[in-house]
Amino acid sequence: MNLKSLFYLHRSDRKVILVLLLFITGCLGLIIFVGNQTAETSGTKTDSVISQKPASFSGKGQLPEVETEEGKHLFPFDPNTATAEQLQQLGLSPFQVRNIIKYRSKGGVYRSPMDFARLYGLTRKQYRELEPYITIGDDYEPASTLASVQAYIARKEADKQAAHEAYEAYKEKNTYKPYKEYDRDTIRYPLKMKVGEHVNLASADTTQLKKVPGIGSGWARAIVNYGKRLGGYVAVGQLQEIDGFPEEALPYFSITNPHTEKINLNTATIAQLRKHPYMNFYQARAVSDYRRLKGKLTSLSQLRLLKDFTPEAIERLRPYVEF
Repeated sequence: MNLKSLFYLHRSDRKVILVLLLFITGCLGLIIFVGNQTAETSGTKTDSVISQKPASFSGKGQLPEVETEEGKHLFPFDPNTATAEQLQQLGLSPFQVRNIIKYRSKGGVYRSPMDFARLYGLTRKQYRELEPYITIGDDYEPASTLASVQAYIARKEADKQAAHEAYEAYKEKNTYKPYKEYDRDTIRYPLKMKVGEHVNLASADTTQLKKVPGIGSGWARAIVNYGKRLGGYVAVGQLQEIDGFPEEALPYFSITNPHTEKINLNTATIAQLRKHPYMNFYQARAVSDYRRLKGKLTSLSQLRLLKDFTPEAIERLRPYVEF
């Protein structure tokens, strides 16, 4: 056996050994890469902590960092920007740190050290230790404290004061007394009628109706609209047919020279008949059937034979029908 045959490997064995070597090389490269990234990240965090400390000193004079006996690391910090790691170094418990991060994630802002004192679980001792080191950055102060905003508010107040002084000066010099026949706007708020006065319901419009005590714009429109549906009022009591009508207003109405629009019972259709408040669908259909079977109507007494027309219904219709 020679030396060459001793180290000879089959082709399949050489492939396995090559794969193993590549795998080992890849693992070593990955370990080296991850180690470098970790070192860079820790360096970045250190730099960020160092860069944040000077910015947090803007609110107060720079305080020296203190290491307490309990292992706390006290240093100036802004609760709006401090990281979780920094907050834990200050001696805050994990649940307090979570509450701070959650509060900031929802848009909460600490505008003063007193706001930080409301942190859930923060004791008086902790607050006394941390309060000298709390610094609020200028970016988190209310916008109203900006000099430009304060100047704008001051200008607005000055303009308002100047306008008031000008008005007071005008009042002192003004000698004209405006003419006012009434103490109020009689168009928007018309004078109401006195007891014993009446409005003619047969011809009154909304302007006249609003002079009646208890009748405003809404009731005035309701009275006019119901009168159009009827074809005209013939009795003051017809106002009670309007739902909810204030009966205290009835003594102020009267009827003079009533005029009504009449419906021709021989030519009107069912749809036209049933539009009248005093005739329903069944009565309109009964009139139509009567005309079809027995001919034209000549008087209301012919409707007495129909079950849908009571004597009261016929009398209500009398002022509003013709033949």
